[in-house]
Amino acid sequence: MRKRRSVGSVGVKRVRGLVCALLATAVVFLGSGCQLSGGGSGDGSASESAGGASGAADGKAVGQRPASPRPSGYGTVFLSVDECSSFGTTSFTEVPCTSERAAARVVARFDGKVGDGPSCPATTDFVLHISEQRPAADEDGDGAVPQGYSCMRNLQAPHPGDPGGGGGPRTIVGDCVYSAGRGEVRETACDASGMGEKKPEYKVTEAVVKRVNCPASTALYVQLGGERPVGCAKPV
Repeated sequence: MRKRRSVGSVGVKRVRGLVCALLATAVVFLGSGCQLSGGGSGDGSASESAGGASGAADGKAVGQRPASPRPSGYGTVFLSVDECSSFGTTSFTEVPCTSERAAARVVARFDGKVGDGPSCPATTDFVLHISEQRPAADEDGDGAVPQGYSCMRNLQAPHPGDPGGGGGPRTIVGDCVYSAGRGEVRETACDASGMGEKKPEYKVTEAVVKRVNCPASTALYVQLGGERPVGCAKPV
């Protein structure tokens, strides 16, 4: 699934901008990923969202509750910053980053729900949602895992979260999109190299505070969220 963002066009084609409240806000937010069930089991597991449909958002970073300070190191805190996970079909397990099973590294970790917390870094490849776990028998409290989410970056290419990569939880400068109708666009790889990839129609070349700050050559406005929420896109 790809990220959908509502858009506004300029010039001949005038489409009323829509606001997509998806995990954060990015005017072109098409579910760029699927949410898989399989929240943390006793051994530690998480469900995935590659962005879009329920992924990391361009959410409101101001006034939100960041993860509380935690010790780092494998096994200390489930999927904390710089720890690694394996890939699974419905759940992901924490593994040492030196393990041959390690597939992605945590680049940021926050408490709470994705829609209520800070945005993941721009080049995040996908997001893991962590379910709260409170074991019935836990004498020292070490077994508890609070609800939260980890922003993940693949250890090896491909990196869908990179500019032009066609995926990731956020649409950023350098990404390409195509019209999905009803004033919305979907992200696609700029080189359209993947099987079944849609040909890109526009490329986000700049992020600004307001539409009036976009250059005159802008053909499409794409909502990105963050401090510079408007993406100025040109035909490709």
